[in-house]
Amino acid sequence: MSLQTNLRGRLRNTPLSKHHGLMPVYEAIINSIHSIEEKDSWDEQDSIKLIIRRNTQEHLNIEAKAEPIIGFTIMDTGCGFNEANYTSFQTLDSEHKILKGCRGVGRLLWLKTFTKISIKSQFKDVNGDFFERSFNFDSSGVSNHKIILSPPTSTTGTGTIIELDQFSESYRKAVPSETIDIAHQLLEHCLWYFVREEGVPEIIIEDGTQRINLLDLYNNNMHASAFAEKIDILNQSFNLIHIKFRASINKKHQLALCAANRLVKEENIQGKIPGLYNKISDSIGEFTYTCYISSKYLDDNVRSERTSFNIADNFDGIFGETEISLKLIKDRVLERTKIYLKELLEANIDSGKKRILTFISTHAPRYHPIVKHVSQNDLIIDPDKSDKEIELHLHEKWYAIERQLIIEGQNILEPTNKEQVSDYLHRINEYVKKTSDLKKSDLANYVSHRKVIIELLKKSIGYINDDKYAHESMIHELIMPMQKTSDEIFLDSCNLWLIDERLAFHNYLASDKPIKSMPITDSQSPKEPDLISLKVFDNPILVKNENEFPLGSLTVIELKRPMRKDISEKDEKNPINQCLTYLDLVRKGNAKTKEGTLIPTSESVPGYCYIVCDLTENMINLCKLASLTMTADGMGFFGYNSCYKSYIEVISYNQLVRSANERNQAFFNKLGFPI
Repeated sequence: MSLQTNLRGRLRNTPLSKHHGLMPVYEAIINSIHSIEEKDSWDEQDSIKLIIRRNTQEHLNIEAKAEPIIGFTIMDTGCGFNEANYTSFQTLDSEHKILKGCRGVGRLLWLKTFTKISIKSQFKDVNGDFFERSFNFDSSGVSNHKIILSPPTSTTGTGTIIELDQFSESYRKAVPSETIDIAHQLLEHCLWYFVREEGVPEIIIEDGTQRINLLDLYNNNMHASAFAEKIDILNQSFNLIHIKFRASINKKHQLALCAANRLVKEENIQGKIPGLYNKISDSIGEFTYTCYISSKYLDDNVRSERTSFNIADNFDGIFGETEISLKLIKDRVLERTKIYLKELLEANIDSGKKRILTFISTHAPRYHPIVKHVSQNDLIIDPDKSDKEIELHLHEKWYAIERQLIIEGQNILEPTNKEQVSDYLHRINEYVKKTSDLKKSDLANYVSHRKVIIELLKKSIGYINDDKYAHESMIHELIMPMQKTSDEIFLDSCNLWLIDERLAFHNYLASDKPIKSMPITDSQSPKEPDLISLKVFDNPILVKNENEFPLGSLTVIELKRPMRKDISEKDEKNPINQCLTYLDLVRKGNAKTKEGTLIPTSESVPGYCYIVCDLTENMINLCKLASLTMTADGMGFFGYNSCYKSYIEVISYNQLVRSANERNQAFFNKLGFPI
């Protein structure tokens, strides 16, 4: 029975992803290698040339490195399109070269990426006469076929020129355009022919004046001869070729699955083996590792377009070790990779462990308690990773431990069936130890957070640029987010401990809010000019101390820009008067809890006023006028205003930093932070 084939329909049903757009060109090179091999003998005179043709007239995008590619020319000294090869070309799914792994669909890939193809070939017939055959090839099939008797035009007498024209723009934009990148990809695609005993004909890539010999590229990028071995996977034999390339040829370490003597699928393995980092070196220098995998099993299961395999990614359950999957192949090959790179990986593993443990000791002591609960492989990391990447890695492990604890905690009090008392007690003890270590980590994290906040405060009170100081908004945000209340943020978002640890205990807290909007008073004071004009930092932070209810206490904090020079006796410029005024307004508005319960004798609620600023000459004079006493270290003032029933403390920024450091130094020392 004879079946007809619709070429356009077959072409439509032949898949080829955009990033495989150069595959047809590489396959044409493979065909040229086969054509040379079909000759009675081949030698150093035989060669293959790939010419890249570009549109030099088209406007070149500024970001582009090379002119757009419009086509390719492939020239070889092979046996040419003799009758057998021409007949095979006209037959889809031809079995003419099946022993070489050919599927008879390569020319379909040409039509996926190129609109116009023309072929001119010289061959020798069975009588020894030379002929020239030429024809065009497109989605309609072969056209303009001509054959004439012709004397040989080259030293070898035979050969083929293939013109691949009108490169599809969608494919062209998705593939490399630089000559060296194309050369590297072509080398990887046909690497098998370079490492085999028979060798490979000379392959030259020409792009204008640039000329690359693929054999030179292979030799220059090899660190050592390829190491070959065989392994068995479920009674199927697999050939492995371990190769070390210079860092310039491959960006990633990878496994390369091959079929029909060419590359089919690449698998990035960077980070999948402990110690196999971005950079790896031997006695010669840096290299990237690739293992080429070939097998009759892969040949039999490669898809026709040669970009993937008809092999399951993975099998679960009982089939995991009885059926071959891509995962099983990769896992078995990686076991051999570990052995091949054993000494180099061990050196990298030691460096990675040292890097992560040093980071914990010097930057993130919060993770010290969980180290013993993390697998050794999770303590191995690329030593070239940034501090941020290491922090994220450790946090993932910390989170995994915390999640596991939650799961264990749900079942910890339920003994399992037939569980002995000793086993149960051991499980309880292990759970308690892990929980204790995790909580130590939380505490260390909180102390680390305080250290960072103090360092940020130091930077905020110094010069920012051009001898200018930071605006008070920077410091305000550091202590507490602006225009927020305690109902809108978590306590962890506040750093009121910088001023006084007791400020963490409150019933209500507001930052940069109009007094009339606060539920703790009925005052409509924003209508008064002194409050309305004080918007960002000139508005107060108000704290009600819940522990002293029903009497309560109010705290007002006023922040001023470092080295502010316009402080004066005027009320709107006098931070001491500002604090006392704010305090008075809240009291006279019938101070109450945020739930609306009035505080008895609210006008007598104790007040605490903190003014944080630099002790400029003007500020020192204001402190003296308010009858405040200078602290022993000369870095602040304190006192009590009996009329306003309020304690007043003026804190310089230097004193604020030093005091915060002193109160936390014991914790910093415990964690090993530098002074």
